[in-house]
Amino acid sequence: MRLPLVLLWLGAAAACGPGRGFTRRHGPRRLTPLVFGQHDPNISENSIQASGPAEGRITREDEKFRDLVPNYNPDIEFKDDEGTGADRLMTQRCKERLNTLAISVMNQWPGVRLRVIEGWDEENAHLEHSLHYEGRAVDLTTSDKDRSKYGMLARLAREAGFDWVFYESRSYIHCSVKTESSMGTGAGCFPSGAVVRTEEGPRDIATLRPGDRVLAADENGKLIYSEVLTFIDRDPNATRSFVQVSAENGVVMTTTASHLLLLAAAEGWRPAFAADVRVGDVLLTRGPGGVMRPSRVVTTSTVVRLGVYAPLTRAGTIIVDDALASCYALVRSHSLAHAAMAPLRWMARWTASKDTPRGVHWYASALYSFGDFVLPSSYRYR
Repeated sequence: MRLPLVLLWLGAAAACGPGRGFTRRHGPRRLTPLVFGQHDPNISENSIQASGPAEGRITREDEKFRDLVPNYNPDIEFKDDEGTGADRLMTQRCKERLNTLAISVMNQWPGVRLRVIEGWDEENAHLEHSLHYEGRAVDLTTSDKDRSKYGMLARLAREAGFDWVFYESRSYIHCSVKTESSMGTGAGCFPSGAVVRTEEGPRDIATLRPGDRVLAADENGKLIYSEVLTFIDRDPNATRSFVQVSAENGVVMTTTASHLLLLAAAEGWRPAFAADVRVGDVLLTRGPGGVMRPSRVVTTSTVVRLGVYAPLTRAGTIIVDDALASCYALVRSHSLAHAAMAPLRWMARWTASKDTPRGVHWYASALYSFGDFVLPSSYRYR
């Protein structure tokens, strides 16, 4: 099957598939302003489901400073009290969300522009672990400084894609975003040091090559050995934020936030993004006799690790660190992702190679990018 046909099929699946994620809205959705003191989502800013933990202050001498980008959007007014242009500096993700919000503001209130009163901070004006120090947070008003608009401004900011929005003050709203590293490169991955199990014994995932056979699970939930066909993503030198999920039987799974884990459910398993796993959810872990053993999640946390590896097995599943995971990411449905990746599995079978190129596989990158346009937001990792 050629790539265009697969993309058309994926679009059709998104349009016709069952479930509430595919419901079509009839008419515009009514937006509800935030009230003073409210934040959305209703969790801590530093939760992995929101903007995530601080990763460290960025100074002008820091190597990460070059990752901050200036925003010269003429539709945005920057206060720039310092006169250094610091308020224009931000991460690429923050810039994209801000530019989207600027359009929404002009559409909501013709003649009014978005106003940034605080962006990246280098003058210690915030609390110790503020995301302003990383260019991941902005404080906003409207250009007319009409405080009656700020509740709706906060709602528009959330709709524009900011990961955490807080109607923090009567004078402004606070918005922040996830790190670029936590969003990944388009594929869910495991770090160097993650353990897989081959027929010869346990191995570091970094040593895997196409043709190796690793422990996985078939569609009935039975443990099997499945061939590694290729890598959806592979970069030994990348440093990234990972979600670490610990179960009561001692199993600890480490993966990127957008990766799909396969949790225990009445019907066998259910897919969940790693970022959405909660204490009390049940991991499926390696058990004796070719069956999996359920174990409840007791903690989740965020860690930074070196290396990203996303092997693609023929089964589409893999046991990593003794817990069951999908080989896929970004799309909430394991079965949909597995079907859409069928051509890649077919291509890998007929172009067998021990080569392990670095980066995201071109097919996966194209498919995930296309999915941003055809899949409802409830089916995508955001």
